[in-house]
Amino acid sequence: MQSSITFKLFLAILASCIIVALAMGMAVRFSFQNDFVDYIHEREEQRLSSLADVLEADYVRAGGWRFLSEDRDRWWRSLRLSSRGGGHDERDPFGHRRHGGPPSRIGLIDAQGEWLAGPRSLAGERRHRLEVDGQVIGWLVTPPPPTMVLDDEIDQRFQSRQLRATWVIVGLSALLAALVSLMLARILLVPVRRIARATHRLAGGDYGTRVQVGTRDELGRLAEDFNRLANSLERNERLRRDLMADVSHELRTPLAVLRGEIEALQDGLRAPDAATLASLQHEVLRLSSLIDDLYDLSLADAGALSYRMAALDLATLARGVVDGLRDRFARAGIDLRLEAVSEQWVQGDQHRLEQLLSNLLENTLRYTDAPGQARIVVEPAHGAGVRLIVEDSAPGVPAEVLPRIFDRLFRVEGSRSRAHGGAGLGLAICRHIVQAHGGTARAMGSSLGGLRLEFDFPAGGPL
Repeated sequence: MQSSITFKLFLAILASCIIVALAMGMAVRFSFQNDFVDYIHEREEQRLSSLADVLEADYVRAGGWRFLSEDRDRWWRSLRLSSRGGGHDERDPFGHRRHGGPPSRIGLIDAQGEWLAGPRSLAGERRHRLEVDGQVIGWLVTPPPPTMVLDDEIDQRFQSRQLRATWVIVGLSALLAALVSLMLARILLVPVRRIARATHRLAGGDYGTRVQVGTRDELGRLAEDFNRLANSLERNERLRRDLMADVSHELRTPLAVLRGEIEALQDGLRAPDAATLASLQHEVLRLSSLIDDLYDLSLADAGALSYRMAALDLATLARGVVDGLRDRFARAGIDLRLEAVSEQWVQGDQHRLEQLLSNLLENTLRYTDAPGQARIVVEPAHGAGVRLIVEDSAPGVPAEVLPRIFDRLFRVEGSRSRAHGGAGLGLAICRHIVQAHGGTARAMGSSLGGLRLEFDFPAGGPL
C-alpha cells in the first residue's frame, strides 16, 4: 500500500489536516494566553480602582493615614470591601489564609514613598495613584501583569485546564482527520482505479472496453476522453482489418486472372492473340491503378502529397475535365451536365483539383445505371467560398452508410458493389485533396435519385 496512490493521497490529506489542526491549536493557545492576561489585567485594574475609592474615602474621613496604624485590620477590611465576591485567597499578617478578598500582593505607600501597608517590596512594581482634591496622597503598588497571572493559583489552574483541553481537541481532530482522509482517498480514487483497469485491458487489445461516466468533473471528462479514445482505437482496428482484407482481395483477383491467363498460354489452351494480350493488359492496368491509389493515399495520410497552390477558376477547370469525359458518359448512356458560374476563384493545385474531379466523375460513371443523369455544379457557397457539387441518378446510397462514404476501401454493397470495379479508394483520396485545400466534404442523398457530394472551398481570387 505504501507505493500506491491511495496511500500517497491519504498522507497528503492527513498531513494537511494535521497542519491545519496544529495551526488552529497554536492560534487558540496564543489568543487565549493574550486574552487571559488582558482579562486578569483589566480585573486587577478594576479592583485597584475600587480599592482606591475605598482608601480615598477612609483618608478623607480620618484626615490622613493614621487609621491604618491605629487599626491593623483596617487594611484587610478595605481590601475585602473593594472586592466583594472576588473569590481569591489571601493571607493576613499572621500567615493565615483568608477568603473573599483580593490577593495580598498589593502594597500601599504615602505620597513621600513611605510604606504604609501590604508587601514592602515588589519587583517590577506598578503604581496606581491615590488623589484627594487633585492632590496625591499615596500610591497602590502591584507587580506587572505576567507575575499577577502566575502568582494566582486559581488562574493558573484555569489556564492549564484550557490549554490541556485545546491539545486534547487538536489530538481528536487529528484522529478524525486520519479517518476522513482514508475515506476520501478511497472514494476519490475509485474512478481513477476504474480508468486504470480499463486502460490495462485496452492496452491488451480489448478495444471494446469502456468506462462508466458517473460525474461531470475532471475525472468524468477523463472517462469521456478514454471512451472516445477506445472508440477511435476500435474503429481504427476495424479499418485496419478491413484494409488488409480488401487490399488482399483486390490484389488477389487480378493476379489470379493473370496467372490463369499465363497458365492457359503455357498449356496451349489459348493463343497469344490480341484478345489475350488485351485481357492481360486490362488486369495489369487494374493492378497499376490500385497500387497508384494506395500510394497516393499513403502520401495523403503522411501529409506528403505535393501541392503547388495558385489562383484558379474552379468553373473553368471543371469545364475542361467535363469536356474530356463527355464522350465516355454519352457511350455509357448517362446525360452529363455542367452548371457553372464563371469566375469562381480558389487557391489550389490544378493537378490535384483535376484529379479530384476525375475521381468523382469516374465514380459516377462506374456506379450510375443507364439511362441516367449526372450533374456538376460550381457556385458560390453560403458566405465566402466556392461550392462544388457532384450528383447522379439511381441507384442511391442508404442513409445509414453516408457517414462512411469517404472511408478508405469502403464500398456500398448491392447496386454499387465490387462487380462494377474499383477498390474504394477514390473518395478517400478526394477527401484528402479537399482537406488539403482547406475545404470540407459532405455526402447526402441526391434529388436525382442517387448520391450527392458537396465540397466547400475557401475563396481565393487572383492577386
